[in-house]
This record gives sequence, C-alpha cells and structure tokens, in this order.
Amino acid sequence: MKLAAAYSYLKTELNQIEKTLNETIHAKDPILREASQQLLKAGGKRIRPVFVLLAGSFGDYQFDRLKTVAVSLELIHMASLVHDDVIDEAELRRGKPTVKAKWDNRIAMYTGDYIFARSLEYLTDIDNPRAHRILSETIVELCIGELKQMEEKYNLDQSIRNYLRRIKRKTALLISSSSQLGAIASGAPKEYEQALMQYGYYVGMSYQIIDDILDFTSSSSELGKPAGGDLLQGNITLPVFYAMEDSDFKDALRQTLAAEEKIDPADIQPFVEHIKKSNAIDRAYAISEKYLNKAYEALEVLPNTRAKHSLTTIAKYIGKRKN
Repeated sequence: MKLAAAYSYLKTELNQIEKTLNETIHAKDPILREASQQLLKAGGKRIRPVFVLLAGSFGDYQFDRLKTVAVSLELIHMASLVHDDVIDEAELRRGKPTVKAKWDNRIAMYTGDYIFARSLEYLTDIDNPRAHRILSETIVELCIGELKQMEEKYNLDQSIRNYLRRIKRKTALLISSSSQLGAIASGAPKEYEQALMQYGYYVGMSYQIIDDILDFTSSSSELGKPAGGDLLQGNITLPVFYAMEDSDFKDALRQTLAAEEKIDPADIQPFVEHIKKSNAIDRAYAISEKYLNKAYEALEVLPNTRAKHSLTTIAKYIGKRKN
C-alpha cells in the first residue's frame, strides 16, 4: 500500500498547498531563492499538511484557513531539515545534495532561518493567539531538540529516556501540533482536539523510531543517503541502545566512535551488520508498535468518518513502511 492512497481524496487541496509553498519561499535574493527551491523540489511526503487537513475535518472545514496552518507547519519542518543537515554534516537528502553540500553551512543556516521566518509571517493570517502560542512552543522545543542532539552525539552513556525525549522534540511534537492546530483552526470540539493532539504525538514517536530502524535495515539507494549514517554521525538511536546491552559490542563501539568526525564509514559497517542480526531491530519495532496502539486508542473518541479511517490507515502504514 502506498501512503498517498490513504488520503487520495485530498489531492486537489494538497496540490494547492504545494503551489502556495512554492510562492511563499520565493525570495528576491537569487541564492536564497535557489537554495529554498532546491529543498522544495527534493519533495517529501507532506505528511504534516495531511494531518492538518484531516484534523480540520472534525470541525468547520474551511480549506483556506487550514491551508495557512498547513503551509506554516510544512515550512517549519523544511527549515528544521536544513538546520539538521548542517548539524549532521549530511551530503544527501532523499538522494539529492543538501543545501549545505551544494553551497556551504552559512548559506544553509540563512536559508533555514529565512524559511522559518516566512513560516511565522505566513501564520499571521490566522487570528488566534492560542494557535500562535502552540506553534511558538513547538518551535522552542524543536530548537532545544537540535541542541540536545548535538550535545548527545557520540555519548554512549546516555539513557533511552534521553533518546525518547530527543525524538519527541525532533519529530513527534511537530506532528502533534499539526493535528492539534488543524482541529483548532476548524473549531473542532475540545475532546476531539485533545484526541488528535495525542494521536499526532504517538504517531510521531513511532514514525521516528521506524526511521531510526530503517537507517540500519534499508539500502543506501532506498534511504537516499548512506545506510548506517545516523551511527556514523554519532547519533545513538533505539536499536543501538539495545545492542549496547552486549558489553563487548559497547566497548568496541566506544573505541570506534572516539575518533568522532574522523571515523571511516567502513568502520561502522560491522556494527550495522551486528545490529541487523541481533534482536535489537525486533525490540525497537515492538516499542514503535506500542506507540501506534496508543495512537489507535486516541482515535476512539472521534466519530467514524472518512478522515478517521485515513488517520488509522496512515498509522498502520507508518508501522509497516520500508522507506
């Protein structure tokens, strides 16, 4: 099953959102314009706008109002990707050169800041202080998440709680806010808004855990970047935590990661193969499944509509996705 099949009836609205994204990041400065356009053309699932539109269907569905929220959230996501690639020294994203790879770190940081600013500027069309507060709080947490990711790189003595807090800030909160703000923008009942916020959080946690698993189990061509790249960059993810319960594995990994940015990608491959053959992958999948089950429970309060069916299908897809 392809993800887009779960919400194919939103195609017209999503095309309009794509067009508005393109118009919104159009900059007068040629480098900013080209760098922003490159990021937009790299594509993406546009899953956050989808959550906004689906959540908005549980209230008074007004597309223009929901589009404003959806575009703002997708721009924040795009800006965070540019900054993330700088932190991770990433050369490829979805198989294409990153902004920092094509230009440099300074251009990438200014491009990310520019897209962030355009997002906030665009959201001023929504006359709802609560929506602005939620979005501001989400951005603050996102930034803290980026800082924590840098601080915790190559640290093998951090806890799984650190990891879960990090992916909450890095991924889950923005998806949770997408669902909640879609509900707020449509004036959905409070209990629906709460349920959609929780659903977004649990799905976001599961989504990032699956992402971290795929970094080990997918090929480089499927990922659009080198397999095992997270570990190479010093990011300790859930499968690694489980594999490190073997003290020999942990000692060897500590010795290899001590070189930090000078690590040869070939040095990481034995650890990737070990993780793939151990039960670390299955255990990580089990945690993802727990979050998905909580997401399904959160949806129970919602009426049985096409949007609810789509939200359920998306959660199932996330649990089984291969790329």
